[in-house]
Amino acid sequence: MSSTEPPEARIVAAVPPARTVRVGAGEKLRTAALPGLTMTVRCRPPSASGLPPALFVHGLGGSSQNWSALMELLADRVEGEALDLPGFGDSPPPDDGNYSITGHARTVIRYLDAQARGPVHLVGNSMGGAIATRVAAVRPDLVRTLTLVSPALPELRPQRTAVPTGLLAVPGVTRLFTRLTRDWDAERRTREVMMLTFGDPSLVTREDFAYAVEEFERRLTLPYFWDALTRSARGVVDSYTLGGQHSLWRQAERVLAPTLLVYGGRDQLVSVRMADRANATFRDSRLLTLLDAGHVAMMEYPEAVARGMRELLDDVDQRDGRDSREARGAVPVSGADGSGAARG
Repeated sequence: MSSTEPPEARIVAAVPPARTVRVGAGEKLRTAALPGLTMTVRCRPPSASGLPPALFVHGLGGSSQNWSALMELLADRVEGEALDLPGFGDSPPPDDGNYSITGHARTVIRYLDAQARGPVHLVGNSMGGAIATRVAAVRPDLVRTLTLVSPALPELRPQRTAVPTGLLAVPGVTRLFTRLTRDWDAERRTREVMMLTFGDPSLVTREDFAYAVEEFERRLTLPYFWDALTRSARGVVDSYTLGGQHSLWRQAERVLAPTLLVYGGRDQLVSVRMADRANATFRDSRLLTLLDAGHVAMMEYPEAVARGMRELLDDVDQRDGRDSREARGAVPVSGADGSGAARG
């Protein structure tokens, strides 16, 4: 079987990657083993002791490397960890083959429970944003704040540029795509992905592009690469069809954690027009719109996203301090409503 063709089996054995993944300066990788799951966790040691924990969850086709720049910028505020979800990055597939949004959310919950790290500042991008929304809704005790970068929440009429990605969920389409692109090398595949996900791909440095190509080459050697990608895409599409209490929008209404929503004006996968709806749906939200950003603002404009998160964390700290003073019988500041939310 060619390394560029999706495997036939629903669950395939994990094979150690032929090459190691990139580990940035100051980062560490460790393995977290749970029953039926083995995950790689990228850690960024904080610059001071006693900082609150944060957990970063990547999107479809991504990995923990997507968060390296942002975690470095926030090392003085949080103790950051980023997961490679099962079947992505350096993590093998889950034993049960469950790549649904609920399955991924259950993985995050199990990890946080096992590590006793909650409540955390939870951050998610794209599919990871949908996963993080579900976690925050069903386990509010695990989430202190929520930051969503282009979250994959249901759109009734998705952008035309997002349709090909959604088609990966259709049986047989992935196999057809790999046959049509069998002559594409890792460099071309990487460039196509960047054209879709970045607002301005020309801003990617040669070094970062070379690292991305190397990572794509590594992933193409994994026998479960296409299977994990296809089934996770199907999981995203399936989540759009759920109604009632399982609807992602209904669950967004239930999120209690203060929430930062980050949208890109040039996002070709999650329309910026969804920003206002999301801002009106989450109870305690603020909106950051980056006009030149695409789908991965934390990689394109990490400084801007870090500033937004710092403001969120500052407001939460102030709120906690105010609540503590009021609990001790202090007189509240006149005119303070305690919401801490900025409607953008």
